[in-house]
Amino acid sequence: MSEATTQSTVTALADRIRAGSRVSLARALTLVESRTDAATELLAEIWKDSGNAHVVGVTGPAGSGKSTLVSRIAHEYGERGAKVAILAVDPSSAYTGGAILGDRIRMSELAGNPNVYIRSMASRGATGGLSRAVLDGIVVLDAAGFAVIILETVGVGQSEVDVISVAHTVLVVSVPGLGDDIQANKAGLIEIADIHVVNKADLPGADLTVKQLRESLRLSHRHAGDWNVPIVKTSAANADGVTELLDETAKHESWMTEHGGLHEVERRNAATRIRWAAEVLIGEELRRGRPDFDQAVEALIARDEEPRQAAARLLTALTADPTHINGRGNR
Repeated sequence: MSEATTQSTVTALADRIRAGSRVSLARALTLVESRTDAATELLAEIWKDSGNAHVVGVTGPAGSGKSTLVSRIAHEYGERGAKVAILAVDPSSAYTGGAILGDRIRMSELAGNPNVYIRSMASRGATGGLSRAVLDGIVVLDAAGFAVIILETVGVGQSEVDVISVAHTVLVVSVPGLGDDIQANKAGLIEIADIHVVNKADLPGADLTVKQLRESLRLSHRHAGDWNVPIVKTSAANADGVTELLDETAKHESWMTEHGGLHEVERRNAATRIRWAAEVLIGEELRRGRPDFDQAVEALIARDEEPRQAAARLLTALTADPTHINGRGNR
């Protein structure tokens, strides 16, 4: 297939995504996960159409009822007339790298809702439970016209904090009775929460969990003018507290808009993308078969050079001759 034909195909796919085709959207997300050249070209085509959705991150320890809560949140957004997409990051299969798809099974009640789209993606062992495909998946869903994108991450503890680099509003879910006084505190999640959610609030100990969270927030490093992090009690199984939770999310979005917080999140997001793209570009160039790279490998083996010194020298050579960089770094 010629380059012109490929570009025409990508442009047609982008147009169908903008027009709301669910089939084309699913195909685009599959391309993004597989990191093909077509995905790179598609992302370049639709990048200008993104940047409009509000990304809500939902994170917290396993067993806190995140999936049920996300399902209720999505339903409530739909009731309010918003198009919402759920991007559920599932643990990867150790054999295939694919997602387990547990979240889509648990959210089956949303099937057929025209205002809700659900997609699972594999974490692929990425730090923070997030893969680069997830960042690109958000761009695709954003360009498809979804007003809200809910990113639910796997419950993997401390590395969950990576969600902050993607989401505009971060919901940290805790639940009473899991054995820890404050699971979020042990997972290092207190600091990243824009809203704390105590789910399964009908269980004994919910008020104690709220009290402990409030004390932790009081002791946290806060500055005058910072967002006042609320604590919302929910019982997702009964949809209790979900309306209040979305009201707080809307307040946070307004506060972010007024105080420049949305722009700051976008800056972090953009910086992450550039670093990742640069890593891919460099990785494509520094590989076996390139004479100066192979020479550097032999120099390390002979202990004539150490890794950082060799890397710096090779990077200098690359920047001195930018024609080596092939432009495929946003995969």
